[in-house]
Amino acid sequence: MRLGWTKTKYSISYYVQKTIYVDGKNKSMVVKRLGSEKHICETYGVTDAKAWAKEQVRLMNEAEQEDAAVFQIEFSAGKDLPMDKQRCFNGGYLFLQQIYYELGLNAICAMIRTRHKFDYNLNAILSRLLYTRILFPSSKRCSYKDSFRFIEQPDFELHQVYRALSVLAEESDYIQSRLFKNSLRIAERRTEVIYYDCTNFYFEIEEAEDDKQYGLSKENRSLPIVEMGLFMDRDGIPLAFCIHPGNENEQKTLIPLEKKLIQKFDMSKFVVCTDAGLSSATNRYFNNYDKADGTRGFITTQSVKKMKKHLEKWMMEPDGWYLHGSGTKKTYSLSELDEEGDLEKIFYKSRWIKEKVDIVLDGKTQKKELEQQLIVTFSLKYRNYLRSIRNAQVERAMKTVEGGAKTVEHKRQNDPKRFIKADHATAEGEAAEKTRYYLDEKAIEKEEMYDGFYAVCTSLDDEPEVIVKVNKRRWEIEECFRIMKSEFEARPVYLQRKERIVAHFITCFIALILYRYLEKKLDNKYTCSQIIHTLQEMDFLKYEGKGYQPTYTRTELTDALHEAFGFCTSKEIVPIKKMKKICADTKKPLT
Repeated sequence: MRLGWTKTKYSISYYVQKTIYVDGKNKSMVVKRLGSEKHICETYGVTDAKAWAKEQVRLMNEAEQEDAAVFQIEFSAGKDLPMDKQRCFNGGYLFLQQIYYELGLNAICAMIRTRHKFDYNLNAILSRLLYTRILFPSSKRCSYKDSFRFIEQPDFELHQVYRALSVLAEESDYIQSRLFKNSLRIAERRTEVIYYDCTNFYFEIEEAEDDKQYGLSKENRSLPIVEMGLFMDRDGIPLAFCIHPGNENEQKTLIPLEKKLIQKFDMSKFVVCTDAGLSSATNRYFNNYDKADGTRGFITTQSVKKMKKHLEKWMMEPDGWYLHGSGTKKTYSLSELDEEGDLEKIFYKSRWIKEKVDIVLDGKTQKKELEQQLIVTFSLKYRNYLRSIRNAQVERAMKTVEGGAKTVEHKRQNDPKRFIKADHATAEGEAAEKTRYYLDEKAIEKEEMYDGFYAVCTSLDDEPEVIVKVNKRRWEIEECFRIMKSEFEARPVYLQRKERIVAHFITCFIALILYRYLEKKLDNKYTCSQIIHTLQEMDFLKYEGKGYQPTYTRTELTDALHEAFGFCTSKEIVPIKKMKKICADTKKPLT
């Protein structure tokens, strides 16, 4: 390749060209246009555009020679492997590393270092904790060992990892707010609607202490837990999180974290979407703020079984329903629906309600007026789904009765034992010698009344169809928790000190953000297990002085990764110098 240029009256433009052989003739082809002299000087901060352009040609020729290089590698069947010499390295982390630096996490670590007195490499420690949490999740000790599996070796020691955890915990709020602001450089964050939910993580210990308290476990485990609250934007990317004691009411976690978004994230205009478990009157009132300006609002699930009698009566009326997505205001009657033809259709109705509610402000209970729109949907498909689930639960309850039930206590909402009733007295009212257990048909019938109905309350006056569509995306925050618990193995938590537990969840939180951006770069075409498994398998065999030989299988996904991130390792061998350049390029901040 060689340098070419064109001159006009006012400027000179440079380009890279090469000679190619086509149909028996030599032809010149422009490989890359470098730009005008003025553009080069202003963009790259140089004074001699031609010298800069010549250097680019030299680098491109050098890279082309490396790609065409042929290596002769000899092996001897009688020669022993070097003792304690690592030969295999993982390169899948490089894709995560590029996102890490695009998000400016290295700059966040640098800023934290100016506020603390430590001599270890916080950036290297945090990045390795994140890469190993995604690729090889384990304890902090094992994460330190696994960081040696990467092409770039760690420059810190295990005791420094534990010291860094305390610093990360102390800087939790700063990390979250700064990370959000840095993410705006990658792409616009869709925060007009934000989703909030809570989950808990268990500890395999017996005694409760600090935030590790006995509470209602999502997995029904009788172990101490901590509770995590998480905000997510409309694209499924986490915004902020908080950690609370496991015995604390999750409804009380929403407003404090929301205030942090307002104060530290410079967010003031958004709609909070939650499930029924977080829809207290206090939370609704807090987000029914400045309705005329639309500064804050709420969308929350409403339990159809806990509606007031007059609202339940209105919901159950078969007439006055609209068809979702029809674009017309024609009304339908549920009593005339076709079990097959209308199976996939969703019907809705809505009304505004105004009521006096008890809310807690500054620790005091007050009576306030709350106005909200109640939207109810009905679907035959959803009704049939609920009935199929219940039928299976009734069968299990029947087997329990036939097997000689000894108790009807149930801890979970969907426990089949809720359909079992016990009689401790005879028909004459006397105490029975033996308790009789039987199916409670009335309880089954009562639940069937609500099959197919789903309700949402909101402070917004948007069309019901818009509200329903927004509310449907709540599944993504559930997926965030599933990824953390399953793929990232965030539980059980083995750390004991409070600040190190917080740091553990900081790494899980940031790891989830890295993964979500990786997913977006791949256009959401692949599953979580596919992506992580592929990155785990992207190993290289190193030949000293020569290069890295990929040992993984090239697939459609590996090609998609290379195309999305702008570098390629799927060659028969990647020369040492080129691999160093790839590593360096993944650590360049986003400009």
